[in-house]
Amino acid sequence: METLLTVKDLKVHFPITKGILSRTKGYVYAVDGISFALNEGETLGIVGESGCGKTTAGLAILRLIKPTDGRVVFQGKDMSRMTKPEKQNLRREMQIIFQDPYSSLNPRMTLNRTLSDPMKIHGIYHGTERKERVAYLLEKVGLTPEQGRRYPHEFSGGQRQRIGVARALALNPQIIIGDEPVSALDVSIQAQIINLLIDLQDEFQLSYIIISHDLAVVEYICDRIAVMYLGKIVEMSVYRDMYADPRHPYTQALLSAVPVPDLNAKSKRIILGGDVPSPINPPSGCRFHPRCPHCMDICPQEEPELKDLGDEHWVACHLC
Repeated sequence: METLLTVKDLKVHFPITKGILSRTKGYVYAVDGISFALNEGETLGIVGESGCGKTTAGLAILRLIKPTDGRVVFQGKDMSRMTKPEKQNLRREMQIIFQDPYSSLNPRMTLNRTLSDPMKIHGIYHGTERKERVAYLLEKVGLTPEQGRRYPHEFSGGQRQRIGVARALALNPQIIIGDEPVSALDVSIQAQIINLLIDLQDEFQLSYIIISHDLAVVEYICDRIAVMYLGKIVEMSVYRDMYADPRHPYTQALLSAVPVPDLNAKSKRIILGGDVPSPINPPSGCRFHPRCPHCMDICPQEEPELKDLGDEHWVACHLC
């Protein structure tokens, strides 16, 4: 299996400015040095609490926001060194499904125009062929070509997210990043969209990065999972190992909060003390140590490296 995308030491630091001269007084360390690889046909899940930096990481990979440092390599080419035409072509290869299916759509554009405009901008599919492509995409996501004349406000939340999926497919991408693609939907609709993404992945040979806080969704759709905490990846593994044998205390706490559909099951909920530290002034050493129930003397002093424990199970913890 070939590597399609490589992220190396990616950092996104947002400056904090004050005063009339807007001088920089500090930084928000939203993403602070994450590394991973995405293989062809694979689905990688990125999970963590709100504010951990997972959405910012996805936007930085797509160059929707400019990274502070680090490299993103797509098919052997460093995106930071690409020419403008190369970056334009790259837009076709990497697409995103946004969290809010309503605010991500232009309320003044019909569904047909929403799907056809990207094709027009990139110069693919012309005339009748473009209309046929739009109708084909609508049918693939469970809508009808007749609905293409309608506006976003005429669709339900689930239908609007289907439109978002169709738009992501419009340019035949290789990678789709789903930023909480089902969190704004009802549970029954969530299952429909997830199954739709799985079916489309097989047909269109797609690779996914699914950003979510819902561990049940991630377990169902993802091949590998990366757990983020305060801008860092603390654990990464194939989903079976992650759920069967979590090594990092933060991952163990997250999984203990997942509801179990069994009345006789005895859950051992791990309650973390304190609040999530501010990304403006993250703790020294291991960033999880102020809330960790197994904190040792070395934890506040030395930052643990993300090490391979075998079988592609990576953990950043002094306990391991």
